[in-house]
Order: sequence, then C-alpha cells, then structure tokens
Amino acid sequence: MIFITLFNLKQAPKKERADQATKKLEALNKLGIKMRVYWTLGRYDGVAIIEAPTEKEAMKAILGFQDVVTTETLVAVPREEAIKLI
Repeated sequence: MIFITLFNLKQAPKKERADQATKKLEALNKLGIKMRVYWTLGRYDGVAIIEAPTEKEAMKAILGFQDVVTTETLVAVPREEAIKLI
C-alpha cells in the first residue's frame, strides 16, 4: 500500500535531528517499510511517500516521527488501479 504524508516540523531543523531521522528511516527499511522524504516549499514543510504492507505498519512508521513533526496522511491508489474502479 502507498501512503502520502504531509508534515510540518514542530521546531526549526537541526543537523542532529536529521541524523536521528535518517537512522529511523534506515530501521524502517530493514522492516520492509520504504519511506522517501522530500522537503518542500509552501504550506507544508515536507512530504513522505510511504510504501508499507498494511495501514497498521504505515501508522507505526509515522508514529515514530511524531516527536518532531505534525502529520496528515492520505492513502494513495495508483492511477491504473483507480481507473479499474470507474
């Protein structure tokens, strides 16, 4: 399953927090959860694209970052699959 998480940082970014987040991302990858993170300009500070087997696994991954970000998560359906639903 694919999830899109929009996030805002709770505090100004710091190198040590970024390093901690990198370690968390590496640990998630070992568990089979892929998370790509992009920092953005505009209403949100960033977006994460998460690939996880279930909603529960995605939620577990996102909750691991709640100390540094506020989030809004969307379930994403690939275009090809969505067209089949029409």
